[in-house]
Amino acid sequence: MFSKIRTRNSTGTCWAQIESLMKALDEADAVVIGAGAGLSTSAGLAYDGARFQKYFGDFSRAYGIQDMYSGGFYPFETLEEHWAWWSRHIMVNRYVKAPKPVYEDLLTLVQNKESFILTTNVDHQFQLAGFDKTRLFYTQGDYGLWQCGKPCHQATYDNEAAVHRMAKEQKDRKIPSELIPRCPKCGAPMTMNLRCDDTFVQDEGWYQAAGRYRDFLGRHQTGAVLYLELGVGNNTPGIIKVPFWQMTARNPKSVYASINLGQSYAPAELSRRSLCIDGDIGTVLRRCLAAT
Repeated sequence: MFSKIRTRNSTGTCWAQIESLMKALDEADAVVIGAGAGLSTSAGLAYDGARFQKYFGDFSRAYGIQDMYSGGFYPFETLEEHWAWWSRHIMVNRYVKAPKPVYEDLLTLVQNKESFILTTNVDHQFQLAGFDKTRLFYTQGDYGLWQCGKPCHQATYDNEAAVHRMAKEQKDRKIPSELIPRCPKCGAPMTMNLRCDDTFVQDEGWYQAAGRYRDFLGRHQTGAVLYLELGVGNNTPGIIKVPFWQMTARNPKSVYASINLGQSYAPAELSRRSLCIDGDIGTVLRRCLAAT
């Protein structure tokens, strides 16, 4: 167990921190990236404010919804309304690249390194930026997949073509009834493949990605490994944050680095091999690129 005492770097970023991060990256034999919602937020995928009003102003006025996150749980009276919301949500967060090149900058920094990415994000911005999909494990699901709402079987279905059609043909916050997606096996309404309860489907692709991640960690238990945590908060610390701390503690040649605006910290036990940068991820990555 780690102590409750945490170590933090001073607020903001300085060249000393950038140099330390680049040194750890340069010396690393492997890089394990853990990405949370803060990474997509830094890339401009805000779920509230002006961006929410741009894409969902009509839903906000009609239903009082205040942001994209809460809208995903709104009890719409009809499936036509439900899928009008979700098709638009999927379009702007899954099939459109983030407005800022944060993911592309990250790719530039690690493209020549042996690396793997574990993420709780479901927007697949890594793939849109050009990352190798065989080095990605989206443990919490994918906006681009549907599953049976029951579920009656353990399979997922690509939704890109259907979502594009729903977004194009919806009117007055409703899609045509014939576009409501239904399970091809039992006929029940489909739902998003997102981990929100015990009905989440872990399909063959999920298990393959989990296996590739496990194999990567197995090959890099020792040596110079950089555990790079980006935008990971405290909602699900057991997925990325705590395992990264544990792996760093077990490997004396490894380094743990956290970049997160307002939430960058590490256990005191790792103070000599941790780097915590309290700042915007996009800004930090740009400064790293400038230092190369």
